[in-house]
Amino acid sequence: MTITYSDSPLEAVAHAQAMEKAGVDQAWVAEAYSFDAVSTLGFLAASTDTLELVSGILPIYSRTPTLIAMTAATLDSLSQGRFSLGLGASGPQVIEGWHGVPYNRPLGRTREVVEVCRKVWKRERLEHDGRNYQMPLKEGGTGLGKALKLINTPYREDIPIYIASIGEKNVELTAEIANGWIPVFFHPGKAQAAWGESLAAGMAKRDESLGPLEIIAGGIAAITKTEEEAVELRNMGRAYSALYIGGMGAKSKNFYNTLFQRYGYEEEAEKIQDLYLDGKKDEAAALIPDEFLAATNLVGTEGFIKEQLAAYAESGVTSLSLNPVGENPLEVISAIKGWMP
Repeated sequence: MTITYSDSPLEAVAHAQAMEKAGVDQAWVAEAYSFDAVSTLGFLAASTDTLELVSGILPIYSRTPTLIAMTAATLDSLSQGRFSLGLGASGPQVIEGWHGVPYNRPLGRTREVVEVCRKVWKRERLEHDGRNYQMPLKEGGTGLGKALKLINTPYREDIPIYIASIGEKNVELTAEIANGWIPVFFHPGKAQAAWGESLAAGMAKRDESLGPLEIIAGGIAAITKTEEEAVELRNMGRAYSALYIGGMGAKSKNFYNTLFQRYGYEEEAEKIQDLYLDGKKDEAAALIPDEFLAATNLVGTEGFIKEQLAAYAESGVTSLSLNPVGENPLEVISAIKGWMP
C-alpha cells in the first residue's frame, strides 16, 4: 500500500502501523513536489517492526547517485534490512519546473545511478566514468577529487532496486538491471502487447544473480455485492486516469498517453488529452473506457476479484499495490490476500 505525499508524516505512522497489523507486506512512500519521502521513511523505520519500506519513488534527478546510495544504505540500516529503493525518472514538468535541472538522458542516468548504488553498497572505492556522472570529477572542478568508499558498513550490500517505467526502452532497461518493476496502469490483458518485446529484450541481457524480475501492479481495491456497485466505485478512478492520460505532460510528451495508445485506445487518448488540456476535465474523465477501469483495478464481487487476481498472476505480476476503499479498507486487504492464487 502507498502512503501518499499529501499525507501528514505523523498520520503516516498510525496508518503504517495499522497496515502492518493487517498483514500488509510493504509500505510505499511517494515523493513529488511534496514533503520528501526519505524523512518519512526514516520515521516509519523507527515506528514499525516487520513492514517493508519502499521509496515509491525517488526521482533520479533530485539527488546525486552517491547521495541516493548513501540514503538507501542508511534507511536499510535503520530498518534492519526492510528497505527497498524505488527509483524513477519522473517527468520534465516536475524535474525542470520544481528542481530546475534539465530533464535529459533518463535511460543513461538511470543505468548509472543503479551502477553507482551497487558499487557504494559493496564498499568499493568509487570510480565511475560515465557520460552523465564522473566520480571523481574529471572536468569542471578543482581536480582534487579523490576516489573514496563508504565509511559505514551497510546492513546489506544488495538492497533491492525497483524502477518505475512505462516507456518501451525504459521497461527494457528495467528488465535488464532492476530487481523489480513498477508499471502504472498495468492492464493484465494488454501488458504483453504493450511491453512483451521490451521485457524479453531486457531479460535476455539480465544478470542471473538478480533473480526473477518482481512486478508490482494494482489499483483501487473494493469488494462489492453487485456489478452495478462495482461500476460506481470504479468511477472513482476516472479523474486520476484522466489527469495522467490527459494532463500529466505536454501535448508532445506525455508518457501515460503514449501507453494508453499502445493499449489500443488511440482515438480515446487523443480526445482525452485535447479535452483535458482545454480545461474540460470532467468530459475527459468521462471518456476513460469502462473496460480500462475494470482491468486496471480490483473492484468488484468476490468472483470478479478472483478472476482479476488470476489474470494478474498469469501476466507475471508478483505483488499487488492496492488502494483499498470503503468503511474497512484493511479488511479488504486481508480478504484479497486470502484469495490470491
